[in-house]
Amino acid sequence: MKLMRRALLGSIWAMIGWKPSLGKESSPESGEETTTQEEASSVTPRHVLCFLGRDRDLSHLSEAASQAIRDFATGFSLDEEYSQAEPDDRMSRSFDVCWDRVEPDAWDPADEQAVADHQSVLYILGPSMAQAETLKVSMLALRLVDRLIGAGAVAVKGESAGIAHGLDRWRELIRQADEAQKAADRLAEQRIGRLAFAKRPLSARGYLESVGFHLVGLPEVYVPDTAGSERQIVAIIDAVAGEIAERGLEPTLKERRASLSFNSTYEVDEFKFNPYGIVRLPE
Repeated sequence: MKLMRRALLGSIWAMIGWKPSLGKESSPESGEETTTQEEASSVTPRHVLCFLGRDRDLSHLSEAASQAIRDFATGFSLDEEYSQAEPDDRMSRSFDVCWDRVEPDAWDPADEQAVADHQSVLYILGPSMAQAETLKVSMLALRLVDRLIGAGAVAVKGESAGIAHGLDRWRELIRQADEAQKAADRLAEQRIGRLAFAKRPLSARGYLESVGFHLVGLPEVYVPDTAGSERQIVAIIDAVAGEIAERGLEPTLKERRASLSFNSTYEVDEFKFNPYGIVRLPE
């Protein structure tokens, strides 16, 4: 599958060609692709999830995933072409550039060892999502992560944005999402979805940026790298995303004196491309 191949090549590119922000990662140094809003609007985001197994019998995870798809995760599917009942020697380096370096203790040495010792790999593809469905599907993706951790997955990574958390952090995000859903708190769900499946900060040509906000229906946020320390800029990125979710895009652009662009470092057929654009804060 061409899309899956691009996702995996993107992960390999991250391993060999990206420099870190908050721990060895940054966006590609290539120029931005000129993309029109019309072209962007034809793109629908989707999740790609990577699960590592503890042994070479992939049936435990694949059967649990298939049952979850029947139970609640409608539209998700197992990728049989790239899943494998053997270890992938690129995984330690891939997870190393994908660990969330914003949340304290987002992973620990036991998680790193589990990645190093894995014996199988399962990929699951999410459905193409209309913007109105992104939050619902992302909450289902978290439930799917919960089900597969329960079935014995030793590590989990979101390929669509290149983000990984340790198992304890995944469990905490799953718990928070469950509480938000029970309270019908859509803003909390969106915040948790961003924390679970988006990556920030990545560095790109004078900005620190997010990647993956399209998975909850939001544009990316780019903040000039002169706006403060990396952690201060992460707080700005998260605040702007929250303002867009709560008050809308246009009021946020006006108050922040920001602009909306559709020129991205990612091509339109890459999983990291955000069809809802990029909010750029002024220098």
